[in-house]
Amino acid sequence: MAQEIVEAPITGTIISIEVKVGDKIEEGDILLYLESMKMENPIMSPTAGKVAEIKVAPKQVVESGKPLVIIDI
Repeated sequence: MAQEIVEAPITGTIISIEVKVGDKIEEGDILLYLESMKMENPIMSPTAGKVAEIKVAPKQVVESGKPLVIIDI
């Protein structure tokens, strides 16, 4: 099965995670919120599929390019 890896577009702190492993998602669904420079940035799914793995936790600081969520497509 193919996988899509959603990476952090910017360095920031994970505020909340809106999905859980096993959730079916559609393209554009919000996966999590990332705070950077005092702005909440929604991180959206680039594709439809099923959440296979969540690689981060709330309050975790992530660098740009870090894998956040893995989606089975």
